[in-house]
Amino acid sequence: MNTDELRQAVAGLMPGLRADLERLVRLPSVAFDGFPAEPVEQAGAAVAELLKKAGLPEVRMVDVAKAPQAVFAARPAAPGAPTVLLYAHYDVQPAGPDEAWTSPPFEPTERAGRLYGRGASDDKGGIIMHAGALLALGADWLVGIKVLIEGQEENGQGGIEAFVKANAELLKADVIVISDVGNYSLGVPTLTTSLRGMAALDVEVETLEGAVHSGMYGGPAPDALIALAHMIATLHDAAGTVAVDGLDVVAYDGAPYDEAAFRADAGVLDGVDLIGAGSIADRLYGRPSINVIGIDAPAVDGAANALLPKARARVSVRLAPGQDPAEAQAVVAKHLEAAAPWRVKVRVTPGSVGQGFLARTDGPAYAAASDAMAAAFQKDVVHYGEGGSIPLVAAFLEALPAAEMILWGCEEPQCKIHAPNESVDLAELEHMVLAETLFIAGLAEKK
Repeated sequence: MNTDELRQAVAGLMPGLRADLERLVRLPSVAFDGFPAEPVEQAGAAVAELLKKAGLPEVRMVDVAKAPQAVFAARPAAPGAPTVLLYAHYDVQPAGPDEAWTSPPFEPTERAGRLYGRGASDDKGGIIMHAGALLALGADWLVGIKVLIEGQEENGQGGIEAFVKANAELLKADVIVISDVGNYSLGVPTLTTSLRGMAALDVEVETLEGAVHSGMYGGPAPDALIALAHMIATLHDAAGTVAVDGLDVVAYDGAPYDEAAFRADAGVLDGVDLIGAGSIADRLYGRPSINVIGIDAPAVDGAANALLPKARARVSVRLAPGQDPAEAQAVVAKHLEAAAPWRVKVRVTPGSVGQGFLARTDGPAYAAASDAMAAAFQKDVVHYGEGGSIPLVAAFLEALPAAEMILWGCEEPQCKIHAPNESVDLAELEHMVLAETLFIAGLAEKK
């Protein structure tokens, strides 16, 4: 089929694909501790059924250490044709309080052309993108297909990276497509060319044997939370630029990010300054960032008049592509230990790490992806960094170093992934289904 015929085929599939997405969104497949396992298992089974419906002759569940089963599916390539591996995940972030949502998080609801619900874009929309492309192509294709849909991406505690490295032959492909990213702006076709790395660590401060009265002992006795706050404050200079020696900065040469658009996308309040130096894109894609994403401290309501003997924070570091995350973790730990005031007791515990990524942009698959995106959106493609991290990308590249990596998807800033009122733009989803269809159809020609 030509481009127009495939465009029509995808348009005809969209009502059914939307229904499939709604069925997935209704399953609260949160794979964190303390949440029920049954919806996660149901989501995995539903994905397997989707892939069977898409015509893949081999569809099965595979065991992943410390995680729900992943779905693997395959169809062999014709002689001489390449194989593409499609990746997504069926688990979702916890929804948080229902009152933060305009409509219930697991009841898909359309408003102004967007389908709202937890996982609608991250990453059940990615699953629909893959399934829709396979349905549009039908059974008559040359390119080989492999699909891996995992069930514990969001909390990162499973063994999917180890699974990928141990099953290189099963997953062997010429091209790997990761759906867990998206366009930098709604309606702007985007290929992701870089990811920041990541490193997390917990820092704990102890000062007293136990809590003591703030009036009787406050002043001479050190408060652990105050000490921790002093340490955290040294991670940035007065302008908000990271002030830790040993963290790399790299040059970014992708598309720019307009400051007004960034402020709107991030929801920065009127009158509040942005932090750091350099262009927005430089700060997001070529430089490190450090944030405190959790802190153990008493709630304000009901707080006792007592000095805290112990305080703990989780520090999340995003790294310039190419920096070794273990090295970065060590230099941040060293900085925090050196910044501790009053000889307080400090313990730093390393957390999870993930490698960054720089895309190969001179291969046949990248050219095919660019052509497909431009045709699907009927616009020029932009090449963009991504401030987030996907540790699995590094595992894929270690297991399959010759494979080209394509990062795209139906996410864009208005999707509000991980936040209340997550959504997917249904027109964007259709464009991405078409882009992947055109990509797979044209891949053999670029080989």
